Amino acid sequence: MAKYGEGDKRWIVEDRADGANVHNWHWAETDCLDWSRTLLTNLLSNLNVLDGESDLFISTKTVSSVSGEAYVNVRKGKVIPGYEISLSLPWEGEARDPATGATLLKVEGAIEIPYIADENHDEDPEVKVTVKDDGPIGRTLKDAFLKKGKPLILEKVRVFVEAMAKGGPAKGELEAKKKKNTNSTNSINSAEEETKKSAAAAPPRRGRRGRRGRSNARISKEVRGEFSLFDGAVTGMNQELQEGKLIVQKWRFSNWADGIHSTVRIALDEPESGFTVVKLTQTGVPEEDRYGNSTVVENTERGWRDLIFNKIRAVFGFGI
Repeated sequence: MAKYGEGDKRWIVEDRADGANVHNWHWAETDCLDWSRTLLTNLLSNLNVLDGESDLFISTKTVSSVSGEAYVNVRKGKVIPGYEISLSLPWEGEARDPATGATLLKVEGAIEIPYIADENHDEDPEVKVTVKDDGPIGRTLKDAFLKKGKPLILEKVRVFVEAMAKGGPAKGELEAKKKKNTNSTNSINSAEEETKKSAAAAPPRRGRRGRRGRSNARISKEVRGEFSLFDGAVTGMNQELQEGKLIVQKWRFSNWADGIHSTVRIALDEPESGFTVVKLTQTGVPEEDRYGNSTVVENTERGWRDLIFNKIRAVFGFGI
């Protein structure tokens, strides 16, 4: 890192003669949600899970939803993927009479994967399988899916995780940039020398875009106004607003049971000029989500810490 006041050519982009992001030194972020949605749809849709084994026929249908966020950051040529995705995938099954081949029952079901995340990239995510007919044959088809289909689903999800680790849709761009940088080393070095002379006094530029920085968000400035964050993963309503002092909101994750809201209270205090204390409390967080997962409190705490406060600290406290 350059000393303050001496400048550092690695941090200078728009002041360079060629405007190049040499060796991807600076944060370069690529939004990967649409790419992830397409890849997961291609990987998981219309899979043949069972084709007559024990007179059972099971297959997945087309992925119905992929929501959340996904991006790839690149700095100094290093790929840093980030994603938190939930998806829904319908499936169908049929049981036939072994003697006659006649259909005994056709069922429909759903697969929910509520949390595919970079922080758990080395672990298989939870896969929840449900079936609409809960009779004996329906349960047999569900059990067969759990035995044969779940490993197949996890195998496909690992393909997505590995693709993100390699750069996702930015992989080709990274390889092209590396080749271009190698072929233009002399001209870049020359431009760097000119930049160094003209911008030697420029301080290093710090910071990066926080995760979820490209996800959709909307918020009202009025009491009883609604808000939506992270492409609808979090929704709620403002209950109390005091400018520069207090924000109170009804707040919920989309995977909580219907009608369940917590209360988020954000108090701000400025004990001295340029120094702000933020105190956040959240009450009423359910013990389980709608799928029976008992990690809601843990995930909520981690979300505030890792996705909000640590990112604020990274931006405003970098190098301090």
